[in-house]
Amino acid sequence: MPRGPEIPEGVDPRDLDPAVRGALRGLDPRNAQTVAAHLVAAGTLLDDDPAEALAHARAARDRASRIAAVREAVGVAAYHAGDYAEAAREIRAYRRMSGDQGYRAVLADCERALGRPDVALRLVAEALAGDVDADERAELRLVEAGARMDLGETAAARLVLEAELGGRPDPSQLRDQDQGRLRVASAYAGLLRSQGEEDRADEWLGAIAAADPDAALGAVDDLGVEFLEVELEDEDAGFEDAGLEDVGLEDVGFEDVEAEAGDEPPAPPAENRAARVPRMTFDEEVEAEVAELLGETDDDADGATPQA
Repeated sequence: MPRGPEIPEGVDPRDLDPAVRGALRGLDPRNAQTVAAHLVAAGTLLDDDPAEALAHARAARDRASRIAAVREAVGVAAYHAGDYAEAAREIRAYRRMSGDQGYRAVLADCERALGRPDVALRLVAEALAGDVDADERAELRLVEAGARMDLGETAAARLVLEAELGGRPDPSQLRDQDQGRLRVASAYAGLLRSQGEEDRADEWLGAIAAADPDAALGAVDDLGVEFLEVELEDEDAGFEDAGLEDVGLEDVGFEDVEAEAGDEPPAPPAENRAARVPRMTFDEEVEAEVAELLGETDDDADGATPQA
């Protein structure tokens, strides 16, 4: 049996979700302990080092391939690492083994990434024909819009996003508690900018900033805006459970938009995230609002280290 990567220091198998630990009880105790450690390591590394997270998830699969939660972990890690064929294969295996019909938007997005937008649209339509909550519907619509873009159907992609934003999109209606809507708004702002509607794009980005400053930075980043990096004091890096909530504009792609706007700068390490100041400016009023929300001062803009 392959040894797999070394377990990182500080990883505790007891941190594994109790339901998953229960699923491992049929394994030899020592093997179960090793599988649990690899799964915890995979979840811990998912955001910062998805390739290493995938290596740990695969090591767990080598030891416990008949455990549905293990196949789920491999699928999620593969998706984050950009191995979309393996992601789709493992998530489908997880769904067959567990009976859970989740990850529908992820599967559709994998089909997009594999160059099959027509299949992605079929999967989206099938999912929307059933029961979906607001967050999953938003993710499905993002994938649908991305697939339309892949097919060159920009007008249809715009209609999809506008319909999800209420038919007559109004940026003043954005609220921070509706993260799915904010992600759709980010995609919509990107589409507007790609079509030369700079003022409307800036209006939407300003509204996103007012509702959720972190979402605003993500939206600007997805459009290919370059940022200066100013080091912050060290801040704790947390990790979130993998799931549909991890799917955002970067997963949907909008490759056409990114190609026109420019290459996306590399993300800073989570353990020392940098404050990123855009070289491109919005309307002065929007810029001032964003600066106030993010706690920036004139000193920050001159290169001083802002306080976390």
